[in-house]
Amino acid sequence: MNYNPQSAQEYRQQAVAGAGPLHLVIMAYDVAITACEQRDFSRATRAIGLLRDSLEFEKNPLAPRLFGLYQWCLECVRGENYSPALKTLRSLREAWATLGCRMAADSALPARPRSLPLSSAAG
Repeated sequence: MNYNPQSAQEYRQQAVAGAGPLHLVIMAYDVAITACEQRDFSRATRAIGLLRDSLEFEKNPLAPRLFGLYQWCLECVRGENYSPALKTLRSLREAWATLGCRMAADSALPARPRSLPLSSAAG
């Protein structure tokens, strides 16, 4: 079987197009982590910058803290100190993935039955 770069790119585009917001964040972490592992300055800074620039400060009270972490990761990468950035990105990715698993588990649970008012239960 031959590798077709165009097919691989189309597959990635379809995966991104069909992904929800949380999955897109995790995908961005994967790119940033891989880039740091490979010491790919350009890809690492683009991926971390994407994570930073996609923060929604109005909706997420953790956004300022995440912004600071992303800025610090960018400074590490700019200084060619990939190891601490990699450790932080892996921890953050794990946290987002755990959140995704919990959200999926919560949505799979059946709705709790409402308790009946006392007057209906007696009668």
